Amino acid sequence: MTSQQPTEIAARVETDTARPRGRLRNRVLWIAGPLVVALVAGWFYITAGRYTSTDNAYVQADQVTIAPQIGGRVVEVAVHENQAVHKGDLLFRIDPEPLQIAVEQMQAQIAAAGDYLNASRDTYRSASADLRSSEATLRNNEAQLKRVQELRAKGLVAQKALDDAAAEVATARGTRDSDAATLAKARTMLGGAVDTPLEDLSGYRVAMAQLAKARLDLSHAEVRAPIDGTIGKMHLQPGDYLNVGQAAMPLVSNTLWVEGNFKETDLTNVRVGQPATIEVDTFPGHKWTATVASISPASGSQFSILPAQNATGNWVKIVQRIPVRLAIETASQDGMVLRAGMSADVEIDTGRQNSLLGRWTGSDAGEPRVALSR
Repeated sequence: MTSQQPTEIAARVETDTARPRGRLRNRVLWIAGPLVVALVAGWFYITAGRYTSTDNAYVQADQVTIAPQIGGRVVEVAVHENQAVHKGDLLFRIDPEPLQIAVEQMQAQIAAAGDYLNASRDTYRSASADLRSSEATLRNNEAQLKRVQELRAKGLVAQKALDDAAAEVATARGTRDSDAATLAKARTMLGGAVDTPLEDLSGYRVAMAQLAKARLDLSHAEVRAPIDGTIGKMHLQPGDYLNVGQAAMPLVSNTLWVEGNFKETDLTNVRVGQPATIEVDTFPGHKWTATVASISPASGSQFSILPAQNATGNWVKIVQRIPVRLAIETASQDGMVLRAGMSADVEIDTGRQNSLLGRWTGSDAGEPRVALSR
């Protein structure tokens, strides 16, 4: 036996031992590989329809344009740019002196109106007395005319006496009618009755309304914050003149939400009230919790100044985006403050799954679906 025979025998034994091991490993790979692929594919299939997301989302906030309700020159600016304010805080003040003068003027006019209406009561009494006097004069002249007519019929007086008596009756009747008109005018000024209270007279109420308007204008000289928020970019300075309704400064509300513009094809299972997560580009890795507050009734293009006219010319179908409003549970966390205009990524958990069990037992199956374009 040569020296090579033990080596060849050892190599043959090692080869015979390795063959079963290789077959076992291959068999495991052939079984485990497809199984892992099937599990991964099944997982993606089950969860693929549950979440819908978009990176076309931005933090939004209510914005109020502060404008005065009266015109005038600004004498004080109590806030500065980017300052946080609370509802009722003074923002700026308009010169109140002309408005105060207007209030005092209306107060004087009310006093004058009271005096005038009280004088109308005296006028009414005087006109009433004049009417009684003219009626008595008219009755006396009519009686005198009747006597003259009887005497004239007997030829005892001249025709001139009869004419003079008839003229005196006509004059007395005119005076009586004039006094009656004066009395009616005085009664109208007093609301139909001489004892009408001053507060119930129309002229007095007009003056009081004008005084209330002057006082309201005076109160508007101080412009205060209507909501809690933060002052935006402003250039208002003391000495500036503002007209009624002229924009003075923006006020951004502390109430924030996120508007996500989802593709219409992604909203099939989205419902109001579903949970969502928000990640803002400013704070990567941190997530805010939110809920779907509302879904727009139309796509963004429907609210544009020039909406698309798809019924004319060549047409190319483009997937539209529907704005979805998401209410943030807490806008500030650990010093990370959300601000209007920040870009965000939104993911909504619809609770729906691509499985028969998930389709049958979906918790939101009874809620109405979002209407999509046809």
